[in-house]
Amino acid sequence: MFVRNLRFVVLPVALLMAAAPVIHAEEGMWTFDNPPLKQLAAKYNFHPTQAWLDHLRLASVRLNDGGSGSFVSPNGLLLTNHHVARGQLQKNSTAEHDYLRDGFYAATPDAEMKSADLEVNVLVGMEDVTARVQSAAKGIGDQAKALKARDAAIAAIEKESKDKTGLRSDVVSFYQGGEYWLYTYKAYTDVRLVFAPEQQAAFFGGDPDNFTYPRYDLDMALFRVYENGKPLRTANFLKWSAKGAAPGELIFVSGHPGSTERDDTVAQLLMERDVRGPAVTEYFQRRIATAQAFAAQGPEQARLVGSTIFGLQNSLKVYLGRGEALADPAILAKKQADEADFRAKVNANKEWKKEYSKAWDEIARAEEKVKPELKGQVFRRADSRLFTLSLQIVQYVAEIKKPDGERLPQYHDAGLDTLRFQLLSPAPIYPSTEKLFMAAALKLCQEKLGNNDAFAQAILQGGEVNATVNALVDGTKLADPAARKALLDGGEAAVAASTDPMIVAARRADPILREAQRRMHDTVTSVLTPAGEKLGKARFLIYGKDAYPDATFTLRLSYGTVEGYPYNGTIAPPFTTFYGLYDRAASFSNKPPFDLTAKEAAGRHKLDLSTPLDFVSTGDIIGGNSGSPVVNRDGELVGLIFDGNIESLAGDFVYDGAKNRAVAVHSSGMIEGLRKLYGASALADELEGKK
Repeated sequence: MFVRNLRFVVLPVALLMAAAPVIHAEEGMWTFDNPPLKQLAAKYNFHPTQAWLDHLRLASVRLNDGGSGSFVSPNGLLLTNHHVARGQLQKNSTAEHDYLRDGFYAATPDAEMKSADLEVNVLVGMEDVTARVQSAAKGIGDQAKALKARDAAIAAIEKESKDKTGLRSDVVSFYQGGEYWLYTYKAYTDVRLVFAPEQQAAFFGGDPDNFTYPRYDLDMALFRVYENGKPLRTANFLKWSAKGAAPGELIFVSGHPGSTERDDTVAQLLMERDVRGPAVTEYFQRRIATAQAFAAQGPEQARLVGSTIFGLQNSLKVYLGRGEALADPAILAKKQADEADFRAKVNANKEWKKEYSKAWDEIARAEEKVKPELKGQVFRRADSRLFTLSLQIVQYVAEIKKPDGERLPQYHDAGLDTLRFQLLSPAPIYPSTEKLFMAAALKLCQEKLGNNDAFAQAILQGGEVNATVNALVDGTKLADPAARKALLDGGEAAVAASTDPMIVAARRADPILREAQRRMHDTVTSVLTPAGEKLGKARFLIYGKDAYPDATFTLRLSYGTVEGYPYNGTIAPPFTTFYGLYDRAASFSNKPPFDLTAKEAAGRHKLDLSTPLDFVSTGDIIGGNSGSPVVNRDGELVGLIFDGNIESLAGDFVYDGAKNRAVAVHSSGMIEGLRKLYGASALADELEGKK
């Protein structure tokens, strides 16, 4: 499952270098201001108009749960993946009403279920602000002060935009700081669930089938966005294609890939391979073990940690794939050769050499400074929503007193509406899982950093872990949104006077975390930012803008064709059908995780089993693209991205068009399931424009 790829801060030789002047066909996560027009014209004789691009952009959405989606009706209906909607399903579930296990369908508008804390963003504006951001640091010799000047300029741009437009306003960096753009978003926070199948139908095959293909998953969910208490009326929605994607057809993916490191230097990749990756992998493994042991205690315990296990197993598989890619000698050799070629081109020009040639060495030295900080970055964690909320409250009341440009980035004025929306979420918080994960995280912190680690001691104060955590969770009032609101509204005085044990622990931990963040900001980020800008500028001088920037969880356009690929000594088909679903279940004697749901078992005779269910394409995607619409030349929705194959796990660093595949649910399969398995014909009619 392609949830957003979060960085803690194999393949054949035919690979692409990050700064290569020639982009291979189908490769790229292109910004909408710089779409791949040359490539589309040359290979497919397709010339998308600006109106075509604008319509697709405005129909595409970003969900703050870490995925993508699209409007698919004029009445605010929003399509995404079940696994993107999973968090909201979990937050609305109880022991009596488990919507993950049983699914959900609102047959009437009044039955649509309000999401606890889901924000949906639509990109409505893009403005190049590179000159303003970069000029802010011009002439400042001290790197830490120069970075603060950049930060202040970014905060000012975002605040000016938010004050002027009322829109969410984010300054985003592309090409390692070679460009800065102001992205403005229309934000919606009244988002209601309309339909989701059972977890087993959406994730048939479970973790063994995750990041594989062929697949047989109905990984879809439908929300409806409301504005001023009424369904959103929009002309920017994607018309549904009844026939869906066909083998060999040109397709486009419009979504929000989380992060890639294709432009990283070799020094950065080696740090990822040798230090960061193994630490993060161990963290995931330990937390999965903790959650699985808890789940084994009973069905209610399994329900409470099911989403946590799902997300952690997905992330672990991603990191294991990343590690395998960076351990592949062919990949590393290619990256080294590409970097050497880029450096040679820079050094061949006297002016470029003077201006840019030192950037690689500066980055390498900065990465060395990361090493002593990295264990703290990974293992100084409490893994507690209550503690996270308390820390955010402590920081919030302190930061908003400062000038906007001097605050921690997450507390700039432009983002406070979104932050408060999250801080005041009514989503339930369960004491049993809070205690479980907080105790496990603090024990792991002590194991990796020592019993006297300042962060752990700030929370524990010399006490035994389990007893201290139990007292913190049992004594806090922060599970109640009203208690959080009172502290936020009361400001620094209220937080300073609070005797809530979680707030008290957060007050002690805050200075330690701030100091670590300051150290990284002043000694590492202050070096990486200007060095990255130099490499970005050098790329433009040598290659122009015929290359795409690394993913940043901003809207991108990818393209490709529907086609299978060679695997396991045979050929993967371009699409699967409902026939395959029933065959795979029977081949495993209908045992988990290859068991059919009751609706699938009972509805077999109703289905046209030849209907395509899932398919693969050469579209270039990564974590965060989950829920992205797949459209054809006419801009019609033909599919829904939900995963990549195992070969795509190296996609953080390279793209291999021979085997890298994006996996999607077929539009005809979604309609077939809605009508014949779930009795949701009215919803299918709305999708197909029949009502």
